[in-house]
Amino acid sequence: MNDAGPNDRDPRAPHGTGDPTYEDMATAAAEPLGDAVEQLLDQVGTETQAQQILQRGDLRGRVAIVTGGSRGIGRAVALDLARSGVDVAFNFLDTGGEEREEAMTVVRQLRELEVKVFCRACDVGDPDQVRDFVAAAVEELGGVHILVNNAGIGRDRALWHMSDEEWRSVLETNLSGVFHTTREVVPYMRAQEWGKIVNVTSVHGLRGEFGLANYSASKAGIIGLTRSTAVELGPKNINVNAVAPGYIRTTRLTERVPAEILDRARENSVLGRLGDPQDVAGVVLFLCSEAARHITGAVIPIDGGYRL
Repeated sequence: MNDAGPNDRDPRAPHGTGDPTYEDMATAAAEPLGDAVEQLLDQVGTETQAQQILQRGDLRGRVAIVTGGSRGIGRAVALDLARSGVDVAFNFLDTGGEEREEAMTVVRQLRELEVKVFCRACDVGDPDQVRDFVAAAVEELGGVHILVNNAGIGRDRALWHMSDEEWRSVLETNLSGVFHTTREVVPYMRAQEWGKIVNVTSVHGLRGEFGLANYSASKAGIIGLTRSTAVELGPKNINVNAVAPGYIRTTRLTERVPAEILDRARENSVLGRLGDPQDVAGVVLFLCSEAARHITGAVIPIDGGYRL
């Protein structure tokens, strides 16, 4: 007679009264896990919740600073923010009457959208000018919630012909300018535990091209700065991202690009076209909204597939 011990029982055989089934044991094991999940969901429920996809007016009442806002991408961003009810401060580099006239035109366009506007000449490569500009903008508009670091210049030349001034001026404006403005704005954002920072880098910060050693270095530096800043500011609910435009029409930088290079860029785009400033502004607006609340440290190419 072979008596089966407790470890030899056929798991498919019925159990005696009071003997736990596998279903009972699975349920018992799941109960602590279920409780933990419920507690986690309860905790998440007490935190800020994702909002519906971006609607006009979601940003109403916020204040934005846009560097280089008098033309091109900066102008398109400033106007798009204003259409969403955001009060806008922007700077421009005053090198003559044309720049002042362009800036005043943008001021008028922004005021037509019934938002508050602050505009001042400021060289972002000069930390003292940036400090004064940001302080005056905050005082005039009552705070700052959004920063778009857009100001940039180009001084294209083959590396072996590039002067120290051509190297230094591009790095100071494009890279140090982002650092200067971000450093001045961050204390306000940290204090309110809310902020959106979008840095405008370039497809040339992701790949090299002849004659752009200074420009590519500055834009690649912005990518590193974006990611490091995102790490430092994330605990204070501040999102920091970057957009990387390709060749964009009607900007000062592309005005100097030979036609054959623009034609080649158009051919290399899988969409078969160059971009417009509005293409970039739309993505910036998204990143400034609560629809992008869980995106930080990202670099979004806006290049029509130029790098594919």
